[in-house]
Amino acid sequence: MHNIKVGRPRRVAVAGTTGGLTLNSMRRTGSPADRVGGLGHDVAMTVTARLDLAIFDAADIAMVGLFYAELAGWDIVRQDPDRFGIRTPDGQEIEFQRAPDHVGPRWPGQERPQQFHLDLQTDDPQAQAERAVALGAVRLTDGPSWITLADPAGHPFDLCQADGVGPVMRLFAVTIDAPDASALARFYASLTGMEVTYDGPEGALVAGDGKSLMFQRISDYNPPRWPDPAYPQQAHLDLLVDDLDAGETRAVELGARRLRAGGERFRVFTDPAGHPFCLIR
Repeated sequence: MHNIKVGRPRRVAVAGTTGGLTLNSMRRTGSPADRVGGLGHDVAMTVTARLDLAIFDAADIAMVGLFYAELAGWDIVRQDPDRFGIRTPDGQEIEFQRAPDHVGPRWPGQERPQQFHLDLQTDDPQAQAERAVALGAVRLTDGPSWITLADPAGHPFDLCQADGVGPVMRLFAVTIDAPDASALARFYASLTGMEVTYDGPEGALVAGDGKSLMFQRISDYNPPRWPDPAYPQQAHLDLLVDDLDAGETRAVELGARRLRAGGERFRVFTDPAGHPFCLIR
């Protein structure tokens, strides 16, 4: 089984373009009230959680962690038997957690869906795609301004064209699949106080505190069924809270479901699209 393992608190999140939501298509939308989905709550008064980071499952966390560190030029900040963490120059972090029975996505399609993917910005996607393949990636498809590959653990990721990035790649966001991208963006925006900065027919983007999450619409979406390894989560988010009870109340109010997992310092939930996430104190 894929177990969500929680260690000490850290930072971040990430997002992208696979599925047709391009970086150039984003626009700011609506008033602040509109951007939290019209839920009738004052965001400043109801912010419960703070986005910490995204954590991807892998059987060999050193292999996939070293792959991204070498490809993107990011620093290794954590390396132990269960977790491998890397950090971008602007302080965002991504982790890989050991899941011995991990079954990687089979992209495209929903038989073994990706659920999450990383969007990385670079000046030269073609050259960096060649480097990625030499480091162990598999090239999947080319888009108008991005190239989609699978990392050594099977997780798809996008190399997106962006001028002026330099030799170290930029983490744009973590993209999360959903049957209703707008609704899932509003859920996380309302829970964390992040702002919905784009909301369109193909997806939605939330941002705040230098971090971004993107949500892309999948018409035949197949949700995780954690902890069933036949329907793996592939990745999950860690959200920091000051009070677990208050955090649980708020998350459930917004549409999350509490799972029978957790510990003294964390609790596990699924969001309205079925993705597991952790609230951590």
